[in-house]
Amino acid sequence: MVHAQTPSSDEGRVVESIDVVLANPSRDAAANGRMIDLIRRSIGLFPGVAFSRAEVEIAIARASRQAPVASADLVVDSGRSGGVALTINATLSDQILQEDRGYLVTGDAKDLPILYDSEGTIIVGKLETLTMLYGNVDAWYGRPDLFLNGNPLASGDTAGSGASGWGEGFVHTGLYGLTPLNGDIYLYGGLSGILSGSAGTELFTDESRAYLGIEDAYLGLVGGETFDSGDRLVWNASVGRKRYAIADSMIIGNTASNGDERAALQSNPRWAADMLVLGQLRYNNSLAEIFYLDPDELPVVDSRTRMVGLNVESLIGGGFKLGGSYIRVLESDYSYFATTAPNPATATLGRDGLEVFNARIRWDQPNGDFFGNAEFALQRNDNFDMHATALAAEVGYQFSELAWQPVVSYRYAQFSGDDPGTARFERWDPLLSGGNGEQWVQGINHFKVFQDSNLVAHRLQLRLKPSPRVELVPQFWIFTADSATNLGGNPALSFLGSKELGYEANLTAKWFISQRVMLQGHVAATFPGEAVKEATSGAADTWWSAMAFLRVAF
Repeated sequence: MVHAQTPSSDEGRVVESIDVVLANPSRDAAANGRMIDLIRRSIGLFPGVAFSRAEVEIAIARASRQAPVASADLVVDSGRSGGVALTINATLSDQILQEDRGYLVTGDAKDLPILYDSEGTIIVGKLETLTMLYGNVDAWYGRPDLFLNGNPLASGDTAGSGASGWGEGFVHTGLYGLTPLNGDIYLYGGLSGILSGSAGTELFTDESRAYLGIEDAYLGLVGGETFDSGDRLVWNASVGRKRYAIADSMIIGNTASNGDERAALQSNPRWAADMLVLGQLRYNNSLAEIFYLDPDELPVVDSRTRMVGLNVESLIGGGFKLGGSYIRVLESDYSYFATTAPNPATATLGRDGLEVFNARIRWDQPNGDFFGNAEFALQRNDNFDMHATALAAEVGYQFSELAWQPVVSYRYAQFSGDDPGTARFERWDPLLSGGNGEQWVQGINHFKVFQDSNLVAHRLQLRLKPSPRVELVPQFWIFTADSATNLGGNPALSFLGSKELGYEANLTAKWFISQRVMLQGHVAATFPGEAVKEATSGAADTWWSAMAFLRVAF
């Protein structure tokens, strides 16, 4: 299975910070502080959650009914470690908003995306479009005959030796809403659809196609209480088609698949799982959640994986955040491969029965510029002897006083491979790892050949802001294999003559033209290592790619 590089839109990225700025503060600093705190509590957003513009717009609209806010504008910026930093610019009023509003009520386009806001019921609209052009030179290192041999997604002519390109895009539209039921209990939901299309010679096919399908389709209940002490308890339960991720997506991030009949391979518009049942309990800065997840996989490669899990995380002070997860696969047809018989020999190697134990820590220096994070995970299986591990650690620093405010970081990541000398199975199962190129899509081109399994990756990344609305993210990668046995990966690389996989240098540029319009592009060069050269008998070319897209979100 090959996942594509995901555009760095704001949807789904981790919220790193939430700031409330008063456009018309009073002369009383203490009163301003109390008002900011009231707005924060009314909005009910917390750092660490996945960003959803529709849900945030609802939260802000709801806050204006609970605090004296005449208007509030949302500003979404990039965080220093790849998430988003939210700023809510609030204009205070001398009274809490009473009159009805929304485009369907007033006919005023300035109310958009709010369509209806009356007596606690809020409905917002979503309309997002993306148009992308993508090109490759010597895709698959110029040898698609090797690296696509037997791939069920490949058909017709594909990108390969020489230059090739294609265009793709999508339109995502829907409605999201919330209404009070009883006291502090609210019913909420979302319904949306995506029309996507592709034309040209892409990585797997040259067939032009379009696809229309449901994306979000969920209902939920949310409630809570703020105690006299100021402590806040919030509970939430939802069911249906919805996106889900844990932390920054090392284990769970891509809960839907794109490409093939669904088109839009690179723009990756679909994220909602076929079914997500989610229960959450948050007390101040601590979160506990349980889930049942059925990812929306492509029919041609549907592994019928179903899983349940528990995730907990907490801000503990001093800039530290701790988290942990447990995941159990209830059923799956996904198979593993090894050169030695499993223990016991009668067992069938596969994902069914998999258990994942995960622990993570993050630190952001209070009032400082250093940051770091680390994550460790262990996999075992009820049906046979399995011991697979994943380890990642990152350190970074922001030179906030310099021009362009550079943020430099280094990340080491290791996903275990199988040792053919033992009956124990050690190859890491990537499950639903992914996100975008600043998360766990490791290498714009390289990830298409070698994903997060049997892999050691070194990443040096720089984040630059030449202006408040322009961001540059250059990366340099070194990739090696953990084991020379790579069964279960790309068939052309099943047995490696060397652990040196390759190197990649890429540059991503983002121009936030406005809060609704974004232009992004990249250029990437991936240089084959000895393992790839030996697999191609020395006929492996440097893989170049370039991309540009325009995203408009109303």
